[in-house]
Amino acid sequence: MNERVQAVEQILQDIGHSHEIVTLPDDAHTALAAAEAIGCEVAQIAKSIIFRLELSETALLVVASGINRIDESKVETIVGEKLAKADANFVRKQTGFVIGGVAPIGHSNPIQILIDEDLLQYETIWAAAGHPKTVFQMTPEELVEMTGGKVVQVKK
Repeated sequence: MNERVQAVEQILQDIGHSHEIVTLPDDAHTALAAAEAIGCEVAQIAKSIIFRLELSETALLVVASGINRIDESKVETIVGEKLAKADANFVRKQTGFVIGGVAPIGHSNPIQILIDEDLLQYETIWAAAGHPKTVFQMTPEELVEMTGGKVVQVKK
């Protein structure tokens, strides 16, 4: 198992989280493919999108429903900074994870986190677990609790 996945697994164990990390098939590159592999709705995939905040040069994690596109202007209003693209090096440096595998927990650096309010309507959701092929299940309430993220409207 990848060391970053092990780190996420350890955090989950430490907080008493009861769900195991699931490894997806090789062809699960999108929220749709992941949902099909898991057997859930695409909307239940909690996708992690990292932005670079222009002024502070820090990372912002937006955890959004798999069917939603993020309205960057709404997010800029919420955080009070312009958003910029985060390249692969920035994402890895700020989070410790590769793009596609950014977990909502266990980041290398403290990160501001916004959570899509649309995720709260589901009984369970699935998030990346440290690698593009790993996920774990939780309730939306557990996501909010484990991340300390702010629940907001982010969709277009």
